[in-house]
Amino acid sequence: MALEQIKESWASSINTVTIGATKKDGGTRGLELQIGGQNGLPFLHQESNTPCRPQAVFEIWDIEPDWPEMLKSSYGIDLKDTLAWARVCQEKFAAKALCLRLAGAHPDYGNKSASELEACVKNLLKAVDLPLIILGSGDDNKDNEVLPKICEVTKGERVLFGDAVQNNYKTLVASALADGHSIIAESPIDINIAKQLNLLISDMGFPSNRIVINPTVGALGYGLEYAYSIMERARLAAFSGDNMLAMPFICFVGFEAWRAKEAKASEEELAGWGKQSERGVIWEALTAATFLQAGADILVMRHPEAVKKTQELIDALMGK
Repeated sequence: MALEQIKESWASSINTVTIGATKKDGGTRGLELQIGGQNGLPFLHQESNTPCRPQAVFEIWDIEPDWPEMLKSSYGIDLKDTLAWARVCQEKFAAKALCLRLAGAHPDYGNKSASELEACVKNLLKAVDLPLIILGSGDDNKDNEVLPKICEVTKGERVLFGDAVQNNYKTLVASALADGHSIIAESPIDINIAKQLNLLISDMGFPSNRIVINPTVGALGYGLEYAYSIMERARLAAFSGDNMLAMPFICFVGFEAWRAKEAKASEEELAGWGKQSERGVIWEALTAATFLQAGADILVMRHPEAVKKTQELIDALMGK
């Protein structure tokens, strides 16, 4: 007697968010990315649809980053120039999107003016034609000054801007709404705060299909399991009909993984843990692999080899 496979079905699906606008949509990007849209748990293709492939995207900065030397060496001298760095990601590493962190705006990292950063972003739009995610510096006052200007400069390009947080979201949301962009809503590994922030953003008239959740994950060995469980709970709630949690996830994997001692410590500091040149890549790739299984739609990553391994895994999970 043949056994019947039991298949789970859900009442709702995740919103589909589009990043990047091509010429036909009034932008200048060479392609657009769509994320989300799934109506079941990750990669269970026999019982659900996954219309949009998860994406591993490259993180770049407007200044030379203070990353571990082993990570920086993977880009060489191009790391010192934002435009050269972006071109390498597109031309050498086949990036499908870029995440620009405006770290130089922070008062402790150069305190760049809004006009300097506007020029940087304008030049980046000319240098590469990839869809963009643009992040502030992390200083609320400076980001409220700078990001509205960057929203204006990139009007029509359908950029994903971040991060909107519970205590500082109104300025960025208003600017993104006016200029046709999407928003990253950041919550501190808390499903209730995530839902509340999405509700606050929606109450300003912002479309829910232009919101992406940043659940603030942790790296392998640094809170990964707890972050996974929060993401899983949010997804189950969304599939059960909670519209304020039916947004795609973005996970800043590179930021978290390369803060881990095990990823960046020398071979002398961690004897028996293997080569440093391999350890950091594995740490980042394993962190990414875990959050793919939790439902991550965008993985913002740093090391090209870790991105490559993650893209290969996505191919396999998508049945390609």
